[in-house]
Amino acid sequence: MSVPLFEARELRKRYGGTVVVDGLSFHIAPGECLGVIGPNGAGKTTTIRMCLGLTAPDEGAITALGLTMPRDALAIKAQVGVVSQFDSLDPDFSCAENLLVYGRYFGLPGALIHERIPRLLEFAALSHKAKARPVELSGGMRRRLSLARALVNDPRLLMLDEPTTGLDPQARHLMWERLQLLLQQGKSILLTTHFMDEAERLCSRLIVLDHGRKIAEGTPRELIARHLEPDVVEAYGNGALALVDSPLRHLAARVEVSGETVFFYTQDARALLDALSAHHGLRTLHRPANLEDLFLKLTGRQIREDG
Repeated sequence: MSVPLFEARELRKRYGGTVVVDGLSFHIAPGECLGVIGPNGAGKTTTIRMCLGLTAPDEGAITALGLTMPRDALAIKAQVGVVSQFDSLDPDFSCAENLLVYGRYFGLPGALIHERIPRLLEFAALSHKAKARPVELSGGMRRRLSLARALVNDPRLLMLDEPTTGLDPQARHLMWERLQLLLQQGKSILLTTHFMDEAERLCSRLIVLDHGRKIAEGTPRELIARHLEPDVVEAYGNGALALVDSPLRHLAARVEVSGETVFFYTQDARALLDALSAHHGLRTLHRPANLEDLFLKLTGRQIREDG
């Protein structure tokens, strides 16, 4: 294995009597996108903050780009780009001015920043909005501007905390396309997300957090194969919930209920689908197991509040 670009070892963080991150270790290889998934309160944002030196871990160590956090925090930050959950663009500046001012925070020469601005705006598909202020942009445009701003210092590593939250499907797909381009250019990415299709599309490897602990790690396909049955049949409509206590449940390895839908997890769905076809008024969906199934199996279906 190549030397990690970034490595966290046994990170722990407590707030009061609550352990938010509990013995977390992971690494990011050059050119890799590592995804961090988990329910609300799992410790994802606290982990990002520790990785950026914004929050000091109570225990553990972080090394990045051959440097050590927090001793070399400024030198590390100079080579890292960040897109946070919340919009931090300056509303008084145009798109181009936001990039210019942010570049000055890194001490970059004005001539270099001005040279980069057109390329960054083009990358973000915002060349036609160079003079527009953030308030004049759609949500997707603002997120792409935040990504362009994070690239102004030409970072080797990007840390993206739920970068597509609140975007419509078209805007999300455009962001995914831009992130794929960055990976093709050799950038490394640490990505937290609530979107399982996003994690599967972008991430070469995933860690699953719950209650501050890493409960699973691997490629998306490895995790699905390791933890799930390959076939899923969803049943909903008239009489669906009654199936939970019917003989049909024995045709599946595992049965779960969410709302009005019954999920049958099985090694081979043919016998189950034949049996379900006799239940008129019932609707079914047969599909392969996916990351959402993995997420729900490992962390549960109960909705959690933030924090």
